[in-house]
Amino acid sequence: MDVEERVRVVKGIAEEIITEEDLRRLLEEKKHPIAYDGFEPSGLAHLPFGVYRPLLIKELLRAGIGFKIYLADWFAWINRKYGGDLEKIQKVGKYFLEVWKAAGVPFKRGVRYVWASDLVMEREYWKMVIRVAKHTTVRRTLRALTIMGRKEGEMNEVAQFFYPMMQCADIFMLGVDICQLGMDQRKINMLAREVGPKLGLWKPVAVHHHLLMGLEGPKKMGGYDENKEIDLAISSKMSKSKPKSAIFVHDSREEIFAKMRKAYCPAKDVKNNPVLDYAKEIVFRVYKEVKVERPRKYGGDVVYRNYASLERDFAEGGIHPLDLKNAIADYLDEIVSPIRKHFEKGKGKRLYEEVKSFEVTR
Repeated sequence: MDVEERVRVVKGIAEEIITEEDLRRLLEEKKHPIAYDGFEPSGLAHLPFGVYRPLLIKELLRAGIGFKIYLADWFAWINRKYGGDLEKIQKVGKYFLEVWKAAGVPFKRGVRYVWASDLVMEREYWKMVIRVAKHTTVRRTLRALTIMGRKEGEMNEVAQFFYPMMQCADIFMLGVDICQLGMDQRKINMLAREVGPKLGLWKPVAVHHHLLMGLEGPKKMGGYDENKEIDLAISSKMSKSKPKSAIFVHDSREEIFAKMRKAYCPAKDVKNNPVLDYAKEIVFRVYKEVKVERPRKYGGDVVYRNYASLERDFAEGGIHPLDLKNAIADYLDEIVSPIRKHFEKGKGKRLYEEVKSFEVTR
């Protein structure tokens, strides 16, 4: 695969690349650059985590890009997940790894995982944190705190103010070339691009992926970002802490259909429509064609070979929202099924039952 084809693959998983020129230069200079994403171990696996993220990782591997999964247990500890119980947090991290294995993430071929609790024990780690902090203003740090999923007024521990500096330091300590995280993490990636050259280090490429929308559709802006579109995306994203807005990899077929039937999906409205969102970002990444079953009196079944034609038909009223919901629910169930089955016995079941018993705190 030549450089232009590799760039095309990366663009296919990105909502934003900063910058495309930097990405192209990186791919010309490095045959196998490294990308990463970090995850606070908390909650049960939902579509963005258990299905969407593995799909994007596989695309990066196809483009010759290695990947590091960062199990951010110390960050979840700082963020008071599970009441700050580090033992529970690390148990959830092990469950996370089991989810990714069930989803087909190839840990033996191009994907590694690193625990934050191991990285912070490295000799140079805290020196890097301080170096980053010395090149970051208090105001910039306060603005970046929203990467935790919290707002400035919700912070009540000094430890939480270390979070942005640590996340920025991680990028350089992990030696990654590409920060391949969601749009909600862009503030730290932009900071890393500014701080890196000041420290005599590199400027990482930022490749931000889309945030899957929650089942309830667009929400009131939450003040997470100065950019209104980004703020809306963050405020409306599917969240593990809001079960009614999420589909989990453990949901039964009946639960998936029930949730999808209640999903926000106004007729002919393609803007901020979660059902179309899942069709575009998940279903068409897995299947070459998508079948929507319709009553014969409305034209009968129709098969789509690309998302654009599906969206066009829906916008023109050619597909009823319920028919679309049922079709996408069927494909999502098929995608989730092997992951769900993995946790019905053995080690997977034991981990799932234990994590499910933990009281989730925000």
